[in-house]
Amino acid sequence: MQPTANFRGAIFMCLAMAGFTCNDALIKSVTGVMNAGQIMLVRGFFTSVLVLLLARHFGALRSFRLIRSPVIALRIAAEVGASISYIYALGQIPLANASAILQALPLAVTLGAALFLGEPVGWRRWLAILIGFVGVLIILRPGPEGFTVAALSVVVSVVCAAIRDLCTRRIDPAIPSLFISVITATVITVTGAILIVPLGGWQPMSMTSIGILAGASLLLLVGYQCIVLAMRNGEIAIVAPFRYTSLIWSISIGILFFAEEPDVWMVTGVAIIIGSGLYTFARENKRRIALAQQSQPGSPK
Repeated sequence: MQPTANFRGAIFMCLAMAGFTCNDALIKSVTGVMNAGQIMLVRGFFTSVLVLLLARHFGALRSFRLIRSPVIALRIAAEVGASISYIYALGQIPLANASAILQALPLAVTLGAALFLGEPVGWRRWLAILIGFVGVLIILRPGPEGFTVAALSVVVSVVCAAIRDLCTRRIDPAIPSLFISVITATVITVTGAILIVPLGGWQPMSMTSIGILAGASLLLLVGYQCIVLAMRNGEIAIVAPFRYTSLIWSISIGILFFAEEPDVWMVTGVAIIIGSGLYTFARENKRRIALAQQSQPGSPK
């Protein structure tokens, strides 16, 4: 029996989350021997080469003058900010905590779309967004001792990633996504090189470290490709909730390889974020179905 489109989409989403989380784990494993700038430079180099080869193969290369576009420039800047803040956080806090806070991204995108793109959001989804961010605060800890720079840097990463995703919606569809990836990877690589000295200088690298960063780059690309396949195969409302499988990966990897133990605050916050996220997905799907029915010929206005 052939698997359904939604089943294939769900599998691709799970694979994407596995790729992203394993990338995070590999990055975390080298944060003790090199700074964020060096990690961005080396991983960015491998990513740039791979994406450039793909873009050339598919004929997606365009003039780099497109970077002058304010929307593209803002998207790239946001991606750089997300990379710096998240890599820094991975070296300071448990993998599961960083991944859990990052799950607030869909809520942040919904919030940004309502505030800056004029997309309609009903009071129920506003409430779900608010509750989701309460979950983030719980993971950060309700007391001052929990609001570390590292934990807050994940929040900065979420904000930057949300800006990136919102900008992506405004980019001319005629511009190939692979070309955007080439520009972004190149800028991240250059930014990493600039940050190496301010963040402590270049550290000698073993072949193991180089291999780890090359593997992280490959996993990152696999994750992005699987995201595309997931969205193209299945319905968003069915496929999107499977992004939360990244928490299964991050908690498992944290326990097995980094001796991390999730505490009650993290588990509680995760449950709240997932619950509010699933509710937001459900409400968005209901709104999409209603709009589709209204647009059908002969439907009541």
